[in-house]
Amino acid sequence: MTATHEPRFAASGKWVGASVKRKEDPRLLTGRGRFVDDVHLPRMLHAQFVRSTVASGTVTSLDLSAVLDVPGVVAAFSAEDLDLADITAVLDRPASEFVPTAMPVLARDRVRYVGEPLAIVIAEDPYAVEDGLEAAKVMYDADTPVVSDEQALSPGAPLVHADAAANTLLDVSMFATEGIDDIFATAAHVVRVRAKTGRQNALPLETRGAVVNWDDRDGQLIVQTCTQVPHQVRTVMARCLGRDERTVRVLVPDMGGGFGQKCVVGREEIAVAAASLRLDRPVKWIEDRKDALAASFLAREQRYDARAAFDADGNILGLDVDIVCDMGAYSCYPFTAGIEPLMASAEMPSVYRVPAYRVRARAITTNKAPTAPYRGVSRPQYVMVMERLFERAARELRLDAVEVRRRNVITQFPYTGINNVTYDPGSYLEALNLCERIVIDEGWYERKAALAADGRILGIGYSCFSERTGYGSDAFAKRKMTVVPGYDISEIRMDTSGSVVVTTGTMSHGQSHETTMAQIVADELALELDKVKIVQGDTDRITYGWGSFASRSITIGGSAVGLAATKLGDKLIAVAAHLLDTRPDNLELDRGGVRQLDDHTRRLSYEDIADVAYLKAHLLPKDADPGLAATASFDVAGDGTFSNATHGVVVELHPGTGRVEILRYVCVEDCGVAINPQIVEGQARGGIAQGIAGALFEEVTYDAQGEPSCASFIDYKIPTASEMPDISVHHLETPCAFTRSGAKGAGEGGTIGAPAAVLNAVNDGLRDTGIELDNTPITPEAVHRALRSRG
Repeated sequence: MTATHEPRFAASGKWVGASVKRKEDPRLLTGRGRFVDDVHLPRMLHAQFVRSTVASGTVTSLDLSAVLDVPGVVAAFSAEDLDLADITAVLDRPASEFVPTAMPVLARDRVRYVGEPLAIVIAEDPYAVEDGLEAAKVMYDADTPVVSDEQALSPGAPLVHADAAANTLLDVSMFATEGIDDIFATAAHVVRVRAKTGRQNALPLETRGAVVNWDDRDGQLIVQTCTQVPHQVRTVMARCLGRDERTVRVLVPDMGGGFGQKCVVGREEIAVAAASLRLDRPVKWIEDRKDALAASFLAREQRYDARAAFDADGNILGLDVDIVCDMGAYSCYPFTAGIEPLMASAEMPSVYRVPAYRVRARAITTNKAPTAPYRGVSRPQYVMVMERLFERAARELRLDAVEVRRRNVITQFPYTGINNVTYDPGSYLEALNLCERIVIDEGWYERKAALAADGRILGIGYSCFSERTGYGSDAFAKRKMTVVPGYDISEIRMDTSGSVVVTTGTMSHGQSHETTMAQIVADELALELDKVKIVQGDTDRITYGWGSFASRSITIGGSAVGLAATKLGDKLIAVAAHLLDTRPDNLELDRGGVRQLDDHTRRLSYEDIADVAYLKAHLLPKDADPGLAATASFDVAGDGTFSNATHGVVVELHPGTGRVEILRYVCVEDCGVAINPQIVEGQARGGIAQGIAGALFEEVTYDAQGEPSCASFIDYKIPTASEMPDISVHHLETPCAFTRSGAKGAGEGGTIGAPAAVLNAVNDGLRDTGIELDNTPITPEAVHRALRSRG
């Protein structure tokens, strides 16, 4: 058998920009990956949760005595038994703007959504646990639940939290441009869009889970869990348990997706940790799919009432928006219930030159599972609303919709918008023009006209948008978070064989950090790729990290990794200069060593230098410390960096069923320098698939009693490969000026643009009906009704 290897160096001499194979793939594709459920420890027990069966009510009785009689059950604990501190996420805002919610690890006397955990049952095997759950007896005094934002805001509505008046957790009004009412009163044309988006589940392939055990030797609680934010889990877990953080070590093995659902701190893993400590035995909890669908963190349920003023030529004059986000029963940690409304209100103007702006944004609490960030975080929703406003204005002004976008898109950079956000250089107009040109050149407009003669209905739609990435401390501080994410820290260490181990505070859940981070380091140090080992997901080995979300991994984490490698390179050159008796500026890093610029025959390998640094330290310069290691941190000042894209979609509407079939999908994206173009393309395709899911298929609905509709995939419709269209991804490159590699984020753009593009394409197909759809998911019933209205 002949082994195949990567080329010693990328063909260009640079690793960054090369589509090298993923370092993770050999183990993941051959079944050698290690996920949380693959962890098996001696004497390990299994846990599941007794969950509320009512959406709102007082717990009048919780009887776990019969649970302990079930064969194989070892213990059952309620909130009273474990006595854990609550999880509370806070914004530094006045009470008139923000109301915090204390989320108990286990509900005590009151439940606020179906699926809320009340007790933890621990047994010898997973089957006995399920039997134990059935033996639990819970009595409720049920109340009328609040199951929609309209109900929540209605006069006299029941309160989900007694101290949250009008069921409002956040209420902010921002950017009220002086004279905006006069702008709307005198504008040649005003359009309005009222839109609502369905509640969704991020649906990572691997559900949440944890294995927890006490290590006597190190005096530590070892928590193996699938989280995007291991240090935040450690911090909150230690506080809830009343322990020093050093006694909690969080380890993240391979992770099967997260998409934001796992970038907040959950309740269950803390209860599992408490149970493990009580029983002095390892305890495993793996969330089953039913609980994952109904009771895990959800997202996306938003309602917009938006107006835009235009002049007769289609130039936007003003934007006035009211945003209501249904955030469920509690604030998520650390982002709070403000995560969606604050994102939407701050970035609503998108890629357009909006001269006047006013927005009110509210987070509403209801008797539903809490909301967490989900890939894109409000941007799929507000981009959809902005794009619908431009489409409607173009239609009513009898102008071409793409041309109206051209007249309004930002073209001069840096650009500081009416929202006080500064946009760094991008290719907004170029992406729009190229996307339209591809659709034209492929003949879709001609095909649409030709097929219309045969009674077939095609529609063509676009969305133009930016993706803010690399949120640093400044950007998060603007939200007035009391926990302010932003920076990342990296440590690098070279051993005597010339290999390096590099830590990153980011946390891969499918984005290929082991590959892309290694490419950055290999370029900085002129190393072979297999000489670089990336370490993540270990709170003992990594100083502190904010994990992965908001497309921050390469922009911030990659920059920290690159800076640490540069510092190590400087140390290698300093030691080599001493050993070669030459100046540092007469040396360069070259293919696993340091060579002299004026005499290439004089060269030291990294092994030579490391041998001195570790084993012959007496030969080092007098001011040099033994060893070869460096630490660096990186943060983004200001507003971050913006990737951008335009998506173009061709759909066919089937009159008999109302089915929407996507025939073609074109994505033109600009994420700055692509570290690994193949991985970027995979991110775009995966994101588009999730965006299409939100546009056409997925929605968690509730009945009047607050019971969720999604007990299984029979009820919660997700797209399969057969529903995915032909997708082409085209790359533009506008390097970022302040990230180390010139990269911008690429993780969320596919999801952001898809709902708007699909919705616009559907409405283009419905043009002759006089009906426009503004809500997602777009149901076959809605399309069928619209098509029937043609008569």
